[in-house]
Amino acid sequence: MTIAAVRTHRLSAPLHTPFVTALRRTTTVDTLVVEVVDSDGRSGFGEAPQVWQVTGASIAGAEACVQQLLGPLLTGRDADDLQARCAEVRRAVVGNESARAAVDVALHDLAARRLGVPLVRLLGGTTLRIPTDVTLAAGDAVDLAAAATRRRAEGFTVLKLKVGTDARGDLDRVRAVRAAVGPEVRIRLDANQGWTPREAVRVIRGIEDAGLDVELVEQPVHRRDLDGLAWVSDRVELPVLADESVFDLRDLVEVIRRRAADMVNVKLAKCGGLHTARTLLDLAAAQGMGTIVGSMMESQVGLGAAASLVAAYGTTAVSDLDAAWWLAWSPVAGGIRYDGATVVLPDAPGLGISSVNEAKVQPRG
Repeated sequence: MTIAAVRTHRLSAPLHTPFVTALRRTTTVDTLVVEVVDSDGRSGFGEAPQVWQVTGASIAGAEACVQQLLGPLLTGRDADDLQARCAEVRRAVVGNESARAAVDVALHDLAARRLGVPLVRLLGGTTLRIPTDVTLAAGDAVDLAAAATRRRAEGFTVLKLKVGTDARGDLDRVRAVRAAVGPEVRIRLDANQGWTPREAVRVIRGIEDAGLDVELVEQPVHRRDLDGLAWVSDRVELPVLADESVFDLRDLVEVIRRRAADMVNVKLAKCGGLHTARTLLDLAAAQGMGTIVGSMMESQVGLGAAASLVAAYGTTAVSDLDAAWWLAWSPVAGGIRYDGATVVLPDAPGLGISSVNEAKVQPRG
C-alpha cells in the first residue's frame, strides 16, 4: 500500500483565555496540520505549531518544507514501512523540527489506523487516561491567585505558574498562589528564559527559604546559557527542568555532560517527532534525569500524539499536556478530550481524528 498524497491545512483557532509567558502573549493557536493519505483513502494527521519565540517555526516555512520536499519524498512510497519512512524524513532536511514532527506523527497515525489500533497501542502502551498540569498565564499576584483558585475548583492539582516577567515580584506571585490553593496542590514554575542566573538563584532561594513547596523550576535562564543553567542548578535545592535548552539529542547530551539540569521537557515540535522523542526519554532515564513531555500551543492533533507518548513511555513527573484545553473550540473532529485534569485518549484507531474542520482551516496541496 502506498502513500497517495501529502496535504497541508492552515489552522487558526481562538483561545478562551490569553496565554502569556515571559516570551510572548497570544490569543490564538496558529498551526499547520499535515495529512498523509494512503492509496486506500485513509488519512494520518500531524501538526507543526507556529511559535516564533521558541522554535522559530512558521506556518509558511513548515508548509514549504512539507510541500516542496517531504511530501514529494513520501508520495508513492510504501505506507507500511514506518521506520524507513520516518528515517527518510529525519535525513531529508536540517532543522525544520516542527515540519518533520508533523510528518513523523502523521506517518505514525496512519500506521496505527491501518492496523486498527490507537496510537498509544502502536507505541507499546495501553492506558487511555493521562494526568496533566495546567498553566497559569503570567500576571500580577492577585490575578494569578484568582486563576489558581478557579483551576483548583475545576479539579487541577498541578499548577504551572508562568514567571520570569519581573524577577522582583515573582516571590510574591508564588506566595499568593500558594496561599490561594493551600498545601494539597503542587506548584511548578516556568520562567521561560526570563531570569538572569543571579536573579534565578535569588528568586529560587527565596522560595526555598519561605517554604512555599514548589515542585520544580523550568528553564530559568536563556536557552543557550548552559553555563548559567549549570550555575543555577548547582546553587539551589529545587530541581531545575531544561526546556528550550534541549531540542535534540546533541542538546541533551551537552546538558548531561555539564550537569546543567536535573530534568528535561521533551516536546515533539522541538525534537522532530516521536522517534527522537522516545530516544530523548530513554537517554534521560538512563542518566537518572527526571522527565516530562510538553507541548507548544497546539491543537488536539499534536496533543494527542504527545499524550500517546506519555501513555506508552511514562514520565517521572506529571506532564504538561494542557495546550488544547485552552482552545475555545476544537478545530478537528474527534481526538483527545479533557476530563478535569485528565487527558482522555480516544479508543479509536490512530489519534481518533476523523477530519479537520474545513470551515476553520484552509487546505493546501
